[in-house]
Amino acid sequence: MNSLLLVLGSIVLFVIAYMTYGSWLGKQWGVDEKIPTPAHTMMDGVDYVPSKPQVLLGHHFASIAGAGPITGPIQAAIFGWVPVVLWIIVGGIFFGGVHDYGSLVASMKHKGKSIGSIIEENMGKTGKSLFSIFAWLTLVLVVAAFANIVAKTFASTPEAATSSILMIALAVIFGYFVYRRGVSLGIATVFGVIGVVACILLGIKFPLALSVNTWVVIIALYILVASVAPVWILLQPRDYLNSFLLYAMIIGAAIGIAVYQPKIQLDAFTGVAIETKTGTQWLFPMLFITVACGAISGFHSLVGSGTSSKQIANEKDAKLVGYGGMLIECVLAIIAIITAAYLTRDKFGELMANGGPIALFSDGVGEFMSHFGIPKDTGKSFVSLAVSAFALTSLDTATRLARFIFQEYFEKPEAQTQSILTNKYVATVITVVAGCILAVRGYEVIWPIFGSANQLLAALALLALATWIKNENKNYQMFVFPMIFMFLATLSALLIVMKNNLAGGNFIMVAMAGILFVLALILVKEGADVLIKNKKVDKVNKKLG
Repeated sequence: MNSLLLVLGSIVLFVIAYMTYGSWLGKQWGVDEKIPTPAHTMMDGVDYVPSKPQVLLGHHFASIAGAGPITGPIQAAIFGWVPVVLWIIVGGIFFGGVHDYGSLVASMKHKGKSIGSIIEENMGKTGKSLFSIFAWLTLVLVVAAFANIVAKTFASTPEAATSSILMIALAVIFGYFVYRRGVSLGIATVFGVIGVVACILLGIKFPLALSVNTWVVIIALYILVASVAPVWILLQPRDYLNSFLLYAMIIGAAIGIAVYQPKIQLDAFTGVAIETKTGTQWLFPMLFITVACGAISGFHSLVGSGTSSKQIANEKDAKLVGYGGMLIECVLAIIAIITAAYLTRDKFGELMANGGPIALFSDGVGEFMSHFGIPKDTGKSFVSLAVSAFALTSLDTATRLARFIFQEYFEKPEAQTQSILTNKYVATVITVVAGCILAVRGYEVIWPIFGSANQLLAALALLALATWIKNENKNYQMFVFPMIFMFLATLSALLIVMKNNLAGGNFIMVAMAGILFVLALILVKEGADVLIKNKKVDKVNKKLG
């Protein structure tokens, strides 16, 4: 099959879905551009900041993308490229898009509160407490997985490390001039993009070569600061500028595919059971876990309800940010699978063994770009920088969200004095230390349980959204099938993860998987009481404690 037709066909389907299904979802949920958003009614200049839709899309997209839509589809290619592509398209439109858009709208309708708070209001305090534990553990795994990926990328591509550090400084300058000196976004964007190019060139000229463990420590120190800084000074401007890297990479890869038109050589389908070094991998449930962010991701619900919902200036922007952001990520996932599918089986195995999915992706996109005049090595370096920038973005966003959840869990509104655990610096340090301890184990060990926990988090978010919409007496059927399917897939996957880690002696991973499994079952029971038994939360008594 011609890869260009695959990309174009996928984009057409995503555009149609955005214009039709996305609009229908907004009507079902009561999205109304006349209703003031929390960004205006609760503006504080730190977390609640009204933002232009294109800026917020940049932040949201850069935060949710990370390395997931690249790493997941490439790893899942062991089952063949056809099932991966089908799941990206169907999953993105009817699972991930619904999940992301719904989480953003639900949070807006609840004063920008987290999914945990939405669960409390619609399922009760027990549900919120259990979800908070589950979400925090999942975010620790996100920090661990992405810290390891970024550290390895920086160690193997030192020019990307230099460029990333320079871009952090550039983002601070950009945020200061836009939000404190009143420079127009258009003018700042022009100079910002020029600055991004300068950072890339300086990175190539002055590469910073350090070991993986040294980078883990530096990354830990960075996210300690970044996750407590006001969103306008670093998180938002950096994500906005990083989004241009992502768009450039996607456009460059698409142009390269259009010019080169690589023929897909990888097997279309290899079977339902594949033997790997870690044991037998079954198409169900592992395909739907491994693709991860390329089709649906629970982490997105935490971003949407944690940071993005607090920056939506108009409810109508939620469709672009939530549903549109997910579909753009699906396009990236399609490009990722093409970088694997244009290879022969032997070449695919060689690149995966020697460099892993990020190296394979960088090599593939670099090859595509070389067909319209960009040297392959330059293209590879640029892609490595872009991927590490996305992962770094996801890292400090995940840490900020984990800090929110950790503080919220230990807060007692009625108490005159609060526990030290509610202090944002203490909560951040605990999160970062826990994540970085796990990071040294390597993403190969972390990714299976991260994928399972992340997708199970998506199922729980869908459950929360279904209970909210049902209690609003609106149509909640769009959540039901995705929720049931994801629960079946992820709970099955967690059992497999426990079995494999027990055999490998990774008892910490076994314990984490077991805790997540039990928490999920209890939350399913709590949600079933609302959806099936029509149990109502006594909101008056809940508010009284």
